[in-house]
Amino acid sequence: MTAVGILGGSFNPPHLGHLALAEDALAELGLERVMIVPVCVAPHRPVPTDDPGAEHRLAMCRALFAGHPQLEVSTLEIDRGGRSYTVDTLRSVNASDPDAELTVILGADVASSLPTWRMPHEILSLARVAVAERGPATGGKEPAHPDVVATIAAIDEQARVTLLNMGPVAVSSTLVRERLAGGQAIVDLVGPEVAHYIAAHGLYATPDRAAVS
Repeated sequence: MTAVGILGGSFNPPHLGHLALAEDALAELGLERVMIVPVCVAPHRPVPTDDPGAEHRLAMCRALFAGHPQLEVSTLEIDRGGRSYTVDTLRSVNASDPDAELTVILGADVASSLPTWRMPHEILSLARVAVAERGPATGGKEPAHPDVVATIAAIDEQARVTLLNMGPVAVSSTLVRERLAGGQAIVDLVGPEVAHYIAAHGLYATPDRAAVS
């Protein structure tokens, strides 16, 4: 049986926290590979005005995860088009590899919103859930959202949930965009490849020097 992780998101833009999460899940859960799945259109929010588009977000993911053969950037949701729902992605992966054991990798804040997703009970029947992001005050021992397990169990008491042991990562896509808006460097948040891509394509209306400095 193949153990496959699925890390989805807008990746607007992808950053080193995403890379750390994927690598941690790969190691902690003994996964054979992690699929990085950028959404086409996020289902629960309007398209941000500064979204560079799915193709740019896909290219930035490829730049960030290049050189990590067990971390595979997937075009599944972008190819499908329209709003991207996790249940549809799990169905597709399950149909193409029915023997795979699937794990959806989530931050605790995102996992807490699982009851609002499309067909959450089916999601939990198709996949395990691995939850990351510990609060700094707990020394990495407790989830940042201590009710997340109860929230998931309320959907399905048989849900298979694992709390990852990785510590907090002080980076987010919002922080990256805020730095860019302020003309500040982002290399320490996204790595040189993504920073150069953003600068080369003039994404987020940012001067070249801010992205790559």
